[in-house]
Amino acid sequence: MSRLGDISSNKIGTAIKALIKTIRPKQWYKNILIFIGIVFSLNILNFQMWLGVILAFVLFCMLSGSEYIINDILDIEKDRKHPTKCKRPIASGELKKSHAFLFASLLIICAMWGSYLINTQFLIISLTYFFLILSYSLFLKHLIIVDLLVISVGFVIRAVAGCLAIGVLISPWLIICAFLLALFLALGKRRHELMSLGDEAKNHRKILEDYSIEMLDQMNNIVTGALLISYSMYTFLADNTYMMLTIPFVVYGLFRYLFLVHARNFGGEVELLFTDRGMLICMISWVVVVILILYGIPNEVFQFLGGL
Repeated sequence: MSRLGDISSNKIGTAIKALIKTIRPKQWYKNILIFIGIVFSLNILNFQMWLGVILAFVLFCMLSGSEYIINDILDIEKDRKHPTKCKRPIASGELKKSHAFLFASLLIICAMWGSYLINTQFLIISLTYFFLILSYSLFLKHLIIVDLLVISVGFVIRAVAGCLAIGVLISPWLIICAFLLALFLALGKRRHELMSLGDEAKNHRKILEDYSIEMLDQMNNIVTGALLISYSMYTFLADNTYMMLTIPFVVYGLFRYLFLVHARNFGGEVELLFTDRGMLICMISWVVVVILILYGIPNEVFQFLGGL
């Protein structure tokens, strides 16, 4: 009996590990956009709001996890043909589809209940996000250009959800920047898929048959320019004009990403950017400077720096 119990415990432990791997915690960083509202609305020291926005972050991580499970179930055959995705628990057979679907359903139910507890507006935005990603998994990802736009809108919804969770408003320019940044990264990912998969790209993702490296590069040129202009306009129109000092960090970050995509074939997994020292230093520096500008650096300091 003890041996049978050990075997059963091992199976449960393996299933739990497979479920955790399937909901991809390492990609939950995308939900960090939920915190934009509390930072840029100057409420970073409001403890009560932090409780609300952290709960919102957890709920969206649950929705994201359910999305990954559903997507892996729908794409099981295609993932088995992919050089790396074939190792995912559902595609490899490590995790049963029925178990995965049940867990995804529980995540969705819990996320919606939690969203209702925050407020009605947050529940509506959560439902909107869920149906958007569900539509993406079912058919929108097969429509050229629409697939990229849906991914970008998903990031905007995260930013808006963070604001609705705590009842604040932020500049529409930041919403536009979130959309363009997501589109910028999505184009880089599509380019990486075409480069790394070659002739097998269409077998993994049929929509890749309609894209080309040249087309994606042209699109990215447009998006890069639009993003730089939009962010610059935000800083020009912001209440604190010293936000303009953050523009060089954004320029460097975008150009650094383009360098990594073209010279080192980055772009497949955005989290790989955190392994690049130049990009990591740039992102940390931007965050620090933004917070210092918004929350306490005296104007005299910037006037002194501006006179150098």
